[in-house]
Amino acid sequence: MTNKKREKPKHLGRGLASLICPIISAADAEANQVMSNTPRTSNYPPDKELQDSLQEISIYDIAPNPYQARTVWDQQELADLAESIKANGVIQPIIVRRAGTGFQLIAGERRFRASKLASLTKIPALIRQATDQQLLELALIENIHRANLNPIERAKAYQNYLSTFSLTQAGAAERLGEDRSVIANHLRLLDLPEEIKQLLAERQLTMGHARAILALPTDELRRKLANRAMAGRLSVREVERLVRRYLTGIGHTRTTHAKPPHIIDLETKLGTQLGTKVLIETRKNGTRGRIIVEFHSLDEFDRIAETLGLATMEQV
Repeated sequence: MTNKKREKPKHLGRGLASLICPIISAADAEANQVMSNTPRTSNYPPDKELQDSLQEISIYDIAPNPYQARTVWDQQELADLAESIKANGVIQPIIVRRAGTGFQLIAGERRFRASKLASLTKIPALIRQATDQQLLELALIENIHRANLNPIERAKAYQNYLSTFSLTQAGAAERLGEDRSVIANHLRLLDLPEEIKQLLAERQLTMGHARAILALPTDELRRKLANRAMAGRLSVREVERLVRRYLTGIGHTRTTHAKPPHIIDLETKLGTQLGTKVLIETRKNGTRGRIIVEFHSLDEFDRIAETLGLATMEQV
């Protein structure tokens, strides 16, 4: 019997590299040849299709990427990039695909927007083929790895990706080359009240603050703690302590027989760590008992299982 090597899953990073890396290298090599007027030497073989795909096209013929995850743009950064483009031109071409009689942006929206600010009428572009799924994936991965989205933009991008292509969190994680817990933790942010999501979008609160606040049972309590954290510039650790203190109080009033303080403390610590309600019930003078970890969906079960290092439902 021969053992076949298990194929590694194909992640989007490889697809992005195929669109960008060889193209940039070939373009750089060609530019070096023109500058030095010497025969070109390159690690990449000649690629006529690659050369033909690099064109200057009218900015007015380019439609934006409908799957662009970023919704907030730093206007000062765009203005600075526009000034650089005025002085040096667009050094790295954008990537587009054909759409009807014009083009649709795949990657490079910052350069595209800054070129408009610089009053350019044409922009260098690489014309590539891409499906709708690749268009969404490339827009998401470009922003994640090149210009950080705020947590809510990233959460909505993941949600859009899952719903558009009917993927599970595990499937999306494999396709994007992400850790599944990263996707799950971002999606949980969408359960927060709008006011808190706005604070996250404006980066007045961090992911760490939000994960601690999510352990509280009501939106009213979450709003109060979020406002207190922002106004008092509380650290993540300080917010976690306030959440534990509240949940400890709930534990005291909830139990018929008062639990030992160290058991209540363990419940709150485990609940904060796992992002869900945890109960510890003891009997036989504390030498026996059980730990109850609540979950409200299969995705949440998988997230908790992965946190604990256990098999998920999909792996069973």
